[in-house]
Amino acid sequence: MTPLHDLAWLWAAPWPPHISHQQALLERLREAILQGRLAAGSRLPASRTLATTLNMARNTVLFAYAQLSTEGYVVSTPRGTRVAPLPAPPPTDRSHTWPELSQRARHLVPPSGHLDSTGLPFALGVPDIASFPIRAWRSSLDAAWRQATPRQLGYAPIGGEPALREALAHHLSSSRGLAVAPEQVIITHGTQSSLDVCARLLADAGDIAWVEDPGYPAAHAALAVAGLTLHPVPIDAAGLAPTRESAAQHPPKLIMVTPSHQFPTGVVMPIARRLALIDTALHHRAWIIEDDYDSEFHRTGPPLPALFGLQPNAPVVYAGTFSKTLFPALRLGYLIVPLARAAEFAQAAWHLMRSGHSIEQSALADFMRRGRYITHLRHMRRHYAQRRDALRQALQRHFGESIAITGGEAGLHLMIWWNGAPDAQLVSAMALQQGLAARPLSAYTLTPTHRQG
Repeated sequence: MTPLHDLAWLWAAPWPPHISHQQALLERLREAILQGRLAAGSRLPASRTLATTLNMARNTVLFAYAQLSTEGYVVSTPRGTRVAPLPAPPPTDRSHTWPELSQRARHLVPPSGHLDSTGLPFALGVPDIASFPIRAWRSSLDAAWRQATPRQLGYAPIGGEPALREALAHHLSSSRGLAVAPEQVIITHGTQSSLDVCARLLADAGDIAWVEDPGYPAAHAALAVAGLTLHPVPIDAAGLAPTRESAAQHPPKLIMVTPSHQFPTGVVMPIARRLALIDTALHHRAWIIEDDYDSEFHRTGPPLPALFGLQPNAPVVYAGTFSKTLFPALRLGYLIVPLARAAEFAQAAWHLMRSGHSIEQSALADFMRRGRYITHLRHMRRHYAQRRDALRQALQRHFGESIAITGGEAGLHLMIWWNGAPDAQLVSAMALQQGLAARPLSAYTLTPTHRQG
């Protein structure tokens, strides 16, 4: 039985020197009670006695006893301070099993054996961060801090910082031809945040969401975690290719597409397919989420008109991000919402995600107003085009006619199609052994595929 008359064993083991005697004694007593070394109902020594035993000030012991009483570990009685009755400590044997994560988490946890390759060469969708103009960004960030107000240390306003909403509306008008008012712009924490907001505000649990197959796994996860029923729609040479039978059997409430540069195949959706998709959405009273993936890095003439604004009253929400054009750690993206729904959408989104980063938003607005953003984009278009051409030449030199290369018209990646019979997963594993991130097409599909990409 643990001796209670002196408790000298509390001080037997050394304690880190940066911890005060008060905190050390409190932690040791708390741990002893939780582990059952001090049994419920046991009477602790008088404060003066314990102080003498441990060679410390009595006030130190009084502090520890008082704090333990406040936290409910001990109770004061007419006959002294006693250990409070607490539940028995949990078992420590190996047969103990932890509760499972939620079913939603299954859409977020990668399969066993999956390795994070985001820091490796050729990691998909990762920009060349080393080419980012840090000095120019620091100048805008310093200006934002100099002009900051106490309000900007709290949550951002509904929809985001007005200056950034205005700068984005102007940029999209000049670069994408979108007639956008600042109040239609909703600032988010990036593409994943945008997709989560759309899934929760534009559909209800159980509703059907059409997704591209192959497609963006993080989009699949965001929609599934929101409780939507995913219906994979195959991709052909013109992008998302739903059939009439599929539309009749699986009527959508949401349609998620990447028309400017389909992820991951790289195909561009032609105008006829875009108009047909809008008609389908109107027929089913569904929303289209247009992730304008990589449109800023279109290299074969101007990009096709966005789905958003292509037709009056088209039910399209346009999603964009600065993770690819600037740097991922900025964690800023945006949504463009039809004017008729902009105010209520912004209100609901604010309650859902409580946006912050007001200083960074102001800095980005300054970065755009000074022309630094468009200058950076022009530089990176040339830079990525040179890297694309060098990669194409290297691949053709080493593999020749055994491969076909697609997807270089826009964006930050290429697709390699094998004309022979190599196993794409085996090729990916071999590349990983060499420190290269080259994922197989099967990693982005919801249905089995035999395509060797």
